[in-house]
Amino acid sequence: MAIKFTPLGAGGAYVIDPERFEDERGFLGRAYSEPEFAALGVARPLVEAIISYNARRHTVRGLHYQRPPRAQAKLVRCTAGAVYDVVVDVRPGSETFGRWEAVELTAANRRMIYVPEGFAHGYQTLEDSTEVFYLASDFYAPEYAEGLRWDDPALGIRWPETERVTINERDRTCPGLDPGRLREDGGGV
Repeated sequence: MAIKFTPLGAGGAYVIDPERFEDERGFLGRAYSEPEFAALGVARPLVEAIISYNARRHTVRGLHYQRPPRAQAKLVRCTAGAVYDVVVDVRPGSETFGRWEAVELTAANRRMIYVPEGFAHGYQTLEDSTEVFYLASDFYAPEYAEGLRWDDPALGIRWPETERVTINERDRTCPGLDPGRLREDGGGV
């Protein structure tokens, strides 16, 4: 059995189901294999690991991305609890620009999502005490960090909860998706 890659409609993003070799002890399996990722054209060195703990259900984080030359690809997994995980194509000129996809990641289903460069990423927790672990292809660089408003009507993301969310001021005040403020090279305003 191999790692299973399911492409999402926004070009370059994948849902990933790790392989599983089961026996009476439980299971063992690969969650990442550079040659299998490279065969899809998505292999980049993963250089930073991030843990995000969220105390309350309906916590929203994102939608975040970094501009070139510090753009990041991410490999995201929920290690405790559950999240509604969202990716948005913010690549100007892409035929899927502005398109979003969502997948439920849980500690139980052990699914992951691959977020390519040029995509905004965010999630809403579905349970209290939820933890998300992800690997990034570049280091966090605040001078290149950007965000999109999580509830931008132009995106129309169907979040599980919209009234009783916990969100910080930075994420609450991000701008909406405006193709005019994004340059062809992925740069910001």
